[in-house]
Amino acid sequence: MLRAHLDPAALAAAVGVDVKTVTRWLAGRVPHQRTRLAVADALGETEADLWPQTRPDQAPGAEATAEVVAAYAHRADIPHHVWAALLNGATTRIDLLGYAYPFLLELLPNTMQLITDKAANGARVRLAFADPDCPHVAERDALEQIGGTLPGRIRNALNFCEPLHGVPGVEIGLHTVHLYNSVFRFDHQMIVTPHLYRARGYQHPALHLRELSAHGIFAVHADQFQQIWQTTTAYPKETR
Repeated sequence: MLRAHLDPAALAAAVGVDVKTVTRWLAGRVPHQRTRLAVADALGETEADLWPQTRPDQAPGAEATAEVVAAYAHRADIPHHVWAALLNGATTRIDLLGYAYPFLLELLPNTMQLITDKAANGARVRLAFADPDCPHVAERDALEQIGGTLPGRIRNALNFCEPLHGVPGVEIGLHTVHLYNSVFRFDHQMIVTPHLYRARGYQHPALHLRELSAHGIFAVHADQFQQIWQTTTAYPKETR
């Protein structure tokens, strides 16, 4: 409504209902389908975006393709502005999981300060990196054929994060899990990159997901992050 420059009275007039009805919608009531379509048209949005709970594909076991915002053949194909918008727009949660992901830490000139400020405003930030000395790192290094450089890349990423040490609301953990995908969550959106054999990080495919259902593909990967996070050890040890 704000983007369409419509207040409750204007929206009510546009779709032919009483303003009290619009107030009930804002409180959570879902209108009938014909009215939903009229509201979506008036706001320039889709019915699915305004009321995702009305979609039949949000039931347990149903297709969850509505949660896929975009699919990229390679992570490198994701525009810089998409990553920047995700990071800048996060207000409550940032969960990052991978082996090193230095590209994300270098995304903006003030990434570390931005994360610090978000944590100060109540966001929970969890950054999970691979333990550079664990066997799975050596295995991933061999699979990607990067000549023993992965441990150094991880240590470099950890060095980037030094300004975050001791910041309330920010946790850094080391995992020893063989990852099959990386997960980068920003509130109710995330980028997931499945890992391919003999492909380097930037060559992996990527999915841009948005959370619409407790049973969708977003929730599956959010749970995957949580399970792996529970296995991490704090870095440095005194921060958790």
